[in-house]
Amino acid sequence: MKRQMNKMNSDLICFCHLRWGFVYQRPQHLMSRFAKAGRVFFVEEPVIMKGEPGVRIEPGVKIWVDEDSGVRVVVPQLPAGLSAEQTTQIQRALIRQLIETCRVEDYYCWYYTPMALSFTRELDPSLVVYDCMDELSAFKNAPAALRDYERELFEQASLVFTGGQSLYEAKRAQHPDVHAFPSSVDVRHFAQARVLQPEPDSQAQIPHPRIGYCGVIDERMDLDLIAGVADARPHWQLVMVGPVVKIDQASLPRNPNIHYLGARDYKELPKYLAGWDAAMLPFARNESTRFISPTKTPEYLAAGKPSVSTSIRDVVRPYGEMGLVEIADSANDFVAALERALETDRTTWQTKVDRFLAHNSWDTTWQNMMSLIEPRLYRAEVSANVMTS
Repeated sequence: MKRQMNKMNSDLICFCHLRWGFVYQRPQHLMSRFAKAGRVFFVEEPVIMKGEPGVRIEPGVKIWVDEDSGVRVVVPQLPAGLSAEQTTQIQRALIRQLIETCRVEDYYCWYYTPMALSFTRELDPSLVVYDCMDELSAFKNAPAALRDYERELFEQASLVFTGGQSLYEAKRAQHPDVHAFPSSVDVRHFAQARVLQPEPDSQAQIPHPRIGYCGVIDERMDLDLIAGVADARPHWQLVMVGPVVKIDQASLPRNPNIHYLGARDYKELPKYLAGWDAAMLPFARNESTRFISPTKTPEYLAAGKPSVSTSIRDVVRPYGEMGLVEIADSANDFVAALERALETDRTTWQTKVDRFLAHNSWDTTWQNMMSLIEPRLYRAEVSANVMTS
């Protein structure tokens, strides 16, 4: 019997190293848009379940539906004490169970983490997409086997996307069909920060001028630079919005004019940005930042906040070269750049920003990805239809 020509009605199974409920970034933006076309199963890394001594915990899967997007978030739940081989075997069985229980028939796989290949090799998707958003092997605590799994994923993938131009240049020789899709932005969402917003309680008592940062605070932060800026301008208030992960809280600079507000919901971010006088991207220059394309760069611009960044390649190109973001590395230079940012003629600058952002949205990125995916899915359907006729 011939299969129906479903084209984009296929389900999408996404394997990601990030939690859906963590920081709202590239995977959430894209999967939310794919969920408008069909079912999306967002498979997170396992959660280890610990119970009372002597109580047996059976592995399973928790599935919950994100109300805003309709994405089905899949959380494997495993007992503690498993070997790597046991973990792989159980995850493989749980994915088969997911496919059978949810009647997933026509589907394609989308990988953010090559490590997921360890339990998905036996799947038979109509298409494999590798969205390489970061050089994960350069991150702190990266698995030793990650590079080997990535080489294998390059062999299996029909399409490879990269999260920035630098990463594209590093990966393009490893696969015949690689496409750069740098970080994009939901302009309408962050443009709310251009008008007066209700001041969040956690920020309301902080004096001006405020220099803000929003995002994960981890090994990619230049903590010495942050401390140097705070020391040089004690009347400036540095507002840090985001979770602290993979680094010791005790390592954070604790100047009285540095304020750590913790993680905040994506929906709340415009209210915080609205109260800033400028924004910063104080990234260290090391292996973990060599290929990053920070999502917050266009978000700051959409929010109307003049910004200063260290010389991260995908910020220098194009934002620095176009005069949209100031670039500086030393504490003295960063302070001088922030002073210029605070004095920016925002009318002229915002016109340049808006002209650039008109072609840099997540909707546009999603549409351009679809233009590459659809014909390949269609060819896969045609091939399958011929083989079963």
